Amino acid sequence: MKAITFNSFGEADVLELHDAPAPELRPADLLVCVHAAGVNRADLTHRRGGYGRPNFGDSTIMGLEIAGEVIETGSETQGFKVGDRVMGVVGGGAYAEIARIDYRMAMPVPESLDYVHAAAIPEVFVTAHEAMMHLGRLKRGDSVLIHAAAGGVGSAAVQLAYATGASIFATADGNKLERVVQLGADVVIDYRKQDFAEVIAKATDGRGVDVVIDFVGAPYFKSNIASLANGGRLVQVGILGGGGTVSVELEQILYKHLQILGTVMKSRPQAEKHDMVKRFREHWLERFDGGARLEPVVDSTYPLARAADAHRRMESAANVGKIILTMDVASVS
Repeated sequence: MKAITFNSFGEADVLELHDAPAPELRPADLLVCVHAAGVNRADLTHRRGGYGRPNFGDSTIMGLEIAGEVIETGSETQGFKVGDRVMGVVGGGAYAEIARIDYRMAMPVPESLDYVHAAAIPEVFVTAHEAMMHLGRLKRGDSVLIHAAAGGVGSAAVQLAYATGASIFATADGNKLERVVQLGADVVIDYRKQDFAEVIAKATDGRGVDVVIDFVGAPYFKSNIASLANGGRLVQVGILGGGGTVSVELEQILYKHLQILGTVMKSRPQAEKHDMVKRFREHWLERFDGGARLEPVVDSTYPLARAADAHRRMESAANVGKIILTMDVASVS
């Protein structure tokens, strides 16, 4: 099979297309002919050496989400058969023509979706549900601030919040705000030109929002705390703007009854990942078919051989929604 490999950490041009052995099927695995694979910021971190070694995870090949056709099933798998269309989160190995996936991390592809759009669902929608609904406990009538709302997880979170019946404040680059409104945001904020804490204070008469979903990190921390209402929850999903040390007045947390929660999917134990996928599947999967549909937002597609260009696209921060790699399925052997 063809796969993307890299021999050293570095810029996007370290990614190369080579022949690689197909993954070994384990008892709880499905072997999948991959039609499309999602590109995630974790892949950039992997490529640059942020995880310390090229084989971090379940494979020497990078990539965390796939959509494709089951070509073999392990002896312990349940609910799937050869020929099924599936999508899901893998522990590595997505940038390849064949990948293995723990069957408990797999989901059926909704009938109305092609493989490209299916590959835009698993990582971002599961993460958005876990952060906002499970940890943040967002419910109808609540208000939420979603940062980086034009990105993969952000655009998914906006849709889930809208479907829940929450009031949505969203930050994004000015030229992406119109698209964020189309996804369901009530108030959009140009993070380059506006102070989001001031906008929220004015719009809520000083009350603040019930939940903040943040991917930026330290630069936003103080303003995120200031933007929370009494009993509010800050869920930290990423640190795109930098990690390190932050400071906060403990009185704010104490007397406003605030909660600060963190979540990272990649480093969780496998059993917890199974639960995350199950929660999302039971609550939302059917909403990708039918009338009031959820929409996998695809920014662009690149053939597997141009994985480096897909990484450059993500690094440019110009994308709205997911960047997807596509495979030449006819060449799989």
